[in-house]
Amino acid sequence: MALNLNKNLKLYYSIGEVAQMFGLNESTLRYWEQEFPFLKPKVSGPSKIRQYTEKDIEQIRLIHNLVKVRGFKIAAAKKMINANRKGVDRKADVLESLIDLRTELQALKKQLDYLQ
Repeated sequence: MALNLNKNLKLYYSIGEVAQMFGLNESTLRYWEQEFPFLKPKVSGPSKIRQYTEKDIEQIRLIHNLVKVRGFKIAAAKKMINANRKGVDRKADVLESLIDLRTELQALKKQLDYLQ
């Protein structure tokens, strides 16, 4: 049996780690938890420490795409998600792929400019 090196071994992420992944404030994530009922990280202990799973991070990626990348207001983002969840997920995936592709193309252009 081969070892899967690509598998993420971390089960939970702190609110600080997740905020840093998306370039957000922790307060923004807390606000989104109030506004989007499907975003519910595990809360543990008397200090109510939030623990985000990969599924939670995917939910945040969807909200981030709509609100921060595409510029929707919270109410419009809720409406889009409620009306067509699969379509919004698919568009978010396509947009993320395009952004990654743009980054790779920009890196290739820099390498080509360096060779000239």
